[in-house]
Amino acid sequence: MATPDFIRTLRESIGHEPLWLPGVSAVVFDDAGRVLLNRRSDTGKWSLIGGIPEPGEQPAACAVREIHEETGVRAVVERVVLVQALKPVTYGNGDTCQYMDISLLCRAVGGEARVNDDESLEVGWFAVDALPQLNEFGLLRIKMAMSDAPTWFDPTSPE
Repeated sequence: MATPDFIRTLRESIGHEPLWLPGVSAVVFDDAGRVLLNRRSDTGKWSLIGGIPEPGEQPAACAVREIHEETGVRAVVERVVLVQALKPVTYGNGDTCQYMDISLLCRAVGGEARVNDDESLEVGWFAVDALPQLNEFGLLRIKMAMSDAPTWFDPTSPE
């Protein structure tokens, strides 16, 4: 994931100190019930589409933007699936961040799935019963998006 300019500017002042950031992850389904995934260029692993909202950007607008930027697919947001503070992560350069993930259920309404920027190695639609290897983060969000359960909030501390 490319680091947004506003975070680079912050890092000039705070160095590697912990940074609390919002994050958005999108569970995107097409009319056939398949889920949209990308194989990330930074990790080589399959993942849900996601990103960091720009300052002042609403989470739903961020999801729609990220989906299109990374995959060429146009989507609309239908509902919030999950809100969860994630464990802190330290990147290879020493930067530490902790994310508040807002996961959104989205529906594809146009475009064609393709690698659309340098953040993805591959992009594709997958049947839920034929997913590539995916981490628990993605699997939980897909499961929650497919359920009729209300928005899920994690009552526990991420540490």
